[in-house]
Amino acid sequence: MLFFFLFVGDASAAPLIPNVNIDVGSSDNPQDVAVTLQLMAVLTILSIAPSILIMTTAFIRIVVVLGFLRNAMSTQTTPPNMVIIGLSLFLTFYIMAPYWNQGYENGLQPYLAGQITQEEALDNVVEPIREFMFKQTREADLAMFVNLADAPRPNGPEEVSTFTLIPAFMISELKTAFQLGFMIYIPFIVIDMIVASTLMSMGMMMLPPVMISLPFKILLFVLVDGWHLLIKSLIISFH
Repeated sequence: MLFFFLFVGDASAAPLIPNVNIDVGSSDNPQDVAVTLQLMAVLTILSIAPSILIMTTAFIRIVVVLGFLRNAMSTQTTPPNMVIIGLSLFLTFYIMAPYWNQGYENGLQPYLAGQITQEEALDNVVEPIREFMFKQTREADLAMFVNLADAPRPNGPEEVSTFTLIPAFMISELKTAFQLGFMIYIPFIVIDMIVASTLMSMGMMMLPPVMISLPFKILLFVLVDGWHLLIKSLIISFH
C-alpha cells in the first residue's frame, strides 16, 4: 500500500513506466554504423557462446569420459545429467583458467585501457586458446584438415587457421576421451563377467546379472576412491 500511494499517484499524473522505442534511423557519422555492427557482432557471439565453450576447451573430453563412467557402472541416470554437465563445466573453468587469464591480461585489459586496437586485442585473446588446442591436437588430425582445405602447407603453428584448428582439436579430444573410456570399462566388465558366470553356474539364468553386479561396481568404485582417481587423471591428461 505504501508503494501504491507513493509511486502511483492519481490518474492524471504522468505514467511512471518508461516508454521504450526501437527505431532504425539514419546517421551521417560512419562511427555510429561501426558501433552498431560491433554490438550486433557481440550479441551474435553471446548467442553461440555455449558452442564456443564446447568446441575450444576441455569440456568435450571431460563430459564424454563422465558419460562413459556412468554407462560402465550401469547407473542409468546417476549421476544425473545436470550433475555431469555442472561438474564438467567447473572442471573446464579450472583447467582453462590460466589460458583465459592470459588472454584477459594481454588482450582485453589493454584494449579497455586504450593501449591496443580491437584487432590486436582479438589476436591476443585467441592466442592462448590456440596454444591450448595445439597441445591437445594430434598432428595427423591437423594434417587431414589442412589437406582437405586445399590450403598451402603451413610453415608453423601461427600459419594454421583457427577454423582449421578447431575441428582437428575436436576429433582429437573425442579420440582421447574414447581411449580413457575404454580404460574405465575394463574393471567393470570383469565384474560383469564374474557375476554372469557365477549366476549361470548356479542355474539362475533368469536373474539379470546387472542387478547383482551393480552393488559390487559401486562398492569397488568407492573403495578405490574412484572420483578422486578419475578427476585427477582427467586433469593430468591435459598437461
